Amino acid sequence: MLDAYCSVGMPLMYEHWSFGKRFIHDEERYRKGYQGLAYEIVINSSPCISYCMEENTMAIQALVMAHAAFGHNHFFKNNYLFQQWTDAEAILDYLDFAKRYVTECEERHGVAAVEEILDAAHALMDQSVFRYRRPSKLKAGEAEERERDLREHDAQDFRELWSTLPPVDEAELPDQAECDLNARKARLNLPEENILYFLQKNSPVLEDWQRELLRIVRNTAQYFYPQKQTKMMNEGCATFVHYHIVNELYDRGQITEGTLLEILHSHSNVVFQPGFDDPRFSGLNPYALGFAMMQDIRRICTEPTDEDREWFPDIAGNDDWRGILKDIWANYRDESFILQYLSPKLIRDFKLFLLSDRAAQPHISVDAIHNAQGYEEVRKALAASYDVSAMEPDIQIVDVDLKGDRELVVRHAVQDGIVLDEKTRVDVLDYIGRLWGYAVRLEGIDLATGRNPYTERVAAPDEKDAA
Repeated sequence: MLDAYCSVGMPLMYEHWSFGKRFIHDEERYRKGYQGLAYEIVINSSPCISYCMEENTMAIQALVMAHAAFGHNHFFKNNYLFQQWTDAEAILDYLDFAKRYVTECEERHGVAAVEEILDAAHALMDQSVFRYRRPSKLKAGEAEERERDLREHDAQDFRELWSTLPPVDEAELPDQAECDLNARKARLNLPEENILYFLQKNSPVLEDWQRELLRIVRNTAQYFYPQKQTKMMNEGCATFVHYHIVNELYDRGQITEGTLLEILHSHSNVVFQPGFDDPRFSGLNPYALGFAMMQDIRRICTEPTDEDREWFPDIAGNDDWRGILKDIWANYRDESFILQYLSPKLIRDFKLFLLSDRAAQPHISVDAIHNAQGYEEVRKALAASYDVSAMEPDIQIVDVDLKGDRELVVRHAVQDGIVLDEKTRVDVLDYIGRLWGYAVRLEGIDLATGRNPYTERVAAPDEKDAA
């Protein structure tokens, strides 16, 4: 399990020093009792693969199979985000290719050269996914084969015909005014949110094998992007499914009371929600909130109150709770699920309230509590906290002067006055500069005021060497 943890939960993964660092970190925490290990790890592949820890008792094996092989598997196969953004049938073949390709590059070009590219690519992973534009539907194996064929063709093909053409007089070339800012942006498809994709396609200094490494890293990041948006729903679905299955098995007399109690003991630990003043509190437990919302929806469908009928007229009293949950699992993500289905009852049960910490005010204020006036505000604020697009900085490549010094311009859209950390933004800019080969400038633009809170510039690698 520790080995799977360090390689982001995948059965196949290329080698990189950061995975070993993660292994040592998790192993130390586990041996000191600071963290436990998962009973299982599930892979969004086709067919879905679930790894169960061999030390599990038979009761826990039944629990984790119901949780992962049924619950997570159903969510992976039916949720629209996974259907649109991932290719479960190709992921294992692609990871096998990635592992072999990285190994071949290390043998051919050296471990240090490969690590330099992977270090930079890993630093940019979170900013290297397509959030709005759908990635290609081409199968991963087919895409890899196609690009490999193109590289081999380019390496072998040399056309003597081009050497017979007369030289071109530069005075006859189109005027530079023709290549204005808008035309340049259109030609490069700017602005571009996927930083590694832009560098892979347009970097003037990268070799083919380095571009392929960038592609491997960004495809891995894209694979995990839906999971970041559905963590609470995914775990809530799997927990609800295993809870329903084991209780159904007990009702049918297929498991004993002792087995059920052992399973419920583990289940209770998973869905435990510490209070805000508990030393163990680290935010809302996704298992607890997800499972509670699934159970609450079943209650609303079968035993609604007048409050439920007012808040959820479409599902209150509808006995088809299975159909309602299947529709929710297929068509929602964490943010929209909370915004649509978090009930006043659950807000009261979890004792949720809204705190505001505004820079212009000297004190933290309580803006809403769990009462009739505060339900909407609490629900909106909680839903917004699960919005990945709002939680991660909006950083895009907006311009590059290809006819001049080739300086790359990156823009950060500052929201709510939250700027990027000074040290890490310079470090990441340096990684971009290594992959681009020329100077990189970062501009922070406040969306509300239009001000420019900061500008950072990293010199080109040859400029640094000269200095």
